[in-house]
Amino acid sequence: MKYFSRRVIKPGDLNPAHRLFGGTLLSWIDEEAAIFAGCQMKSQHLVTKYISEINFVSSAQNGDVVEFGLEVADAGTTSLTVKCVVRNKATQAEIIQVDRIVFVCIDESGRPAPHQYSVANAA
Repeated sequence: MKYFSRRVIKPGDLNPAHRLFGGTLLSWIDEEAAIFAGCQMKSQHLVTKYISEINFVSSAQNGDVVEFGLEVADAGTTSLTVKCVVRNKATQAEIIQVDRIVFVCIDESGRPAPHQYSVANAA
């Protein structure tokens, strides 16, 4: 798995327990995975269709740097499934793993449309 992006945890990202707020992390995952999927599909016209079960394995706190690992898990004609792992950059401790995030390429009418992902040109 390749790690493509990093974020530093700031005070505004924390919950009342002074740990990274789960909703913030899930928002970041959706954004990072959508950017990754769009690059693979060669289209920015896509929507998140499904996110599999998630499990918060460990936490992050103010000042920690987290990094997002992303890889293609599966590809259909109009969809791309991405796997995501977020870990602490310094300790390499896994914070969360999402096995399946499904994105669907859409046309101007919002209907599923073929994308241009191929294993040969995967990045």
